[in-house]
Amino acid sequence: MPDLTDRVALVTGAGRGLGRAMALHLAAAGARVAVLARSADDVGETASLVERAGGRALPCVADVTDAAAIERAFADAERALGPLDVVVNNAGHGGIPGPVWACDPDDWWRTQEVNVRGALLGLRAALSRMVPRGRGRVVNVSSRAGNAAIPFASAYVTSKTALTRLTEVAAAEARPYGVFVFAIEPGTVRTAMTEELMSSDAGRAWLPWYRATFDEGRDASPDDAARLVVRLAAGDADPLAGRLVSRADDLDALVADAERIAREERLVLRLAR
Repeated sequence: MPDLTDRVALVTGAGRGLGRAMALHLAAAGARVAVLARSADDVGETASLVERAGGRALPCVADVTDAAAIERAFADAERALGPLDVVVNNAGHGGIPGPVWACDPDDWWRTQEVNVRGALLGLRAALSRMVPRGRGRVVNVSSRAGNAAIPFASAYVTSKTALTRLTEVAAAEARPYGVFVFAIEPGTVRTAMTEELMSSDAGRAWLPWYRATFDEGRDASPDDAARLVVRLAAGDADPLAGRLVSRADDLDALVADAERIAREERLVLRLAR
């Protein structure tokens, strides 16, 4: 496991699921971790799990779409734990599936608010601190769904397409200052969000294949994505900044091939011709 002793990390959406796994793995590697979510009970439980395992954690309650709340949370984290070295923008919203012509526009837009605006605010708060220091890493939790036109999932796939491109742009802007920004694809993980989607009437009606992913054992462990985040946090893959990296990838092989990947514009959004 990479050694993150004396590093400080902040994870959004850390009250449960993927974010909790990421916080626990970062702490196990030695980092002091701020865990952020809307629920005080959830982040309190995550922080307690970190501390019972011998780590140090700070619970932060904030809505990732609230710019003032995010700024306060980042400032509180740095006062309590020290300058942030790693930020993971993990908070997400799945939206209600269905055809575009039948969607609730407010719910559709809420998915963009959480998945795009939330990540933007996290990026802004992180990079405004990291760039002047000349160091830091940011990981945005995206999805391969952003590279596909999945019928009846327009809100989610649109948001993840935007997040993957936002990562590319932010990485290009921040890299000259010694700050590295990544997007990851965690796989299909059983979380409260995916459980809600599978059990909803809309999910059963419009995405019946989704449950089969879990029933057939093709889902991913949250620990796989968490281990990937730890390696990115440690600097193991800085040459891949701006790329969409999957928890299933051979990270060492990708790093060894980073020059060709950049030259051929792989692992990024591009128009195929």
